[in-house]
Amino acid sequence: MHTLSELGFSQNNISEFIRLRQEINLDQEIEALEKENITLLTIEDENYPKLLKEIYDPPFVLFYRGTLPTDNEFLVAIVGSRKYSNYGKQISNSIARELAENGIIVVSGLALGIDAMAHQAALDCQAKTIAVLGCGIEKSNIYPVHNRMLADKIIATNGCVMSEHPIGTPPYKSNFPQRNRIISGLSLGTLIIEAALKSGALITARFALEQNREVFAVPGSITSLTSEGTNNLIKMGARPTTCGQDILDALNLKQATDYIATQKITADSKDEAKLLEHLSREPKHIDELGRLTKMPSSAINATLTLMEMKGKVRHLGAMKYVLAR
Repeated sequence: MHTLSELGFSQNNISEFIRLRQEINLDQEIEALEKENITLLTIEDENYPKLLKEIYDPPFVLFYRGTLPTDNEFLVAIVGSRKYSNYGKQISNSIARELAENGIIVVSGLALGIDAMAHQAALDCQAKTIAVLGCGIEKSNIYPVHNRMLADKIIATNGCVMSEHPIGTPPYKSNFPQRNRIISGLSLGTLIIEAALKSGALITARFALEQNREVFAVPGSITSLTSEGTNNLIKMGARPTTCGQDILDALNLKQATDYIATQKITADSKDEAKLLEHLSREPKHIDELGRLTKMPSSAINATLTLMEMKGKVRHLGAMKYVLAR
């Protein structure tokens, strides 16, 4: 423990490391991870999210399926009530969509209600989104069960599903409050949409404040129980938010997203040039690209794979591709 302390690990990290060593059979765990296409990431890995690493008690390990965000991408959390009104549904869809269209990655908890709608709104824009769970992330263990298909869509759209809990960890109620620190820790800011006074979404807001991140809240009717928590947050200093632009302005992200949007995707080879002529924000099936470019299917597959690795295109699943920006 003394050596770990000298390396800069917090007491929480050290305790978690010792617990994991006692509970996990490493060989069995690696085999199970490979079977489920799950990647294990330690806090010392260069791909560990930098913002998350800055918080007081970052998870010592992360398990994820899908594609991690890069350091030059911008993440904003959207969380809220499982029991929502039509107002909450409308606002979550519109703000999540606006953020996604501006290149912001939406982070949430895959829960029923506002969380799931925020994820879906991002997916509707063919945009990345990240789900943070309070249980193991193997497909048969995704919670809630109702959102397992949503998790698959998130992964297929170059987003990711992640957790600090190893394979087989049930969705214990006690796991979810601590899960919320990861949601806020990954993000530049956290938006709360509809939350009662005792909503779990308010725990995420508290973590965001402790992590010195911005907290945004959508104001609601003073007679609505599902807006008591958000209205109270605004009283305490959270930024009132009615649209995605409010968040972009507060975080000074508009200039950054404009810069990303104006960066022209250029070809590094003749094959890339042929494909770029026919790729856009509208999904194109690989067979259609073959017909348009007259390229062999093997060349198309190889070139698209390279372009995806370079961040030029996104694979939406079902052999359909779009430009990444």
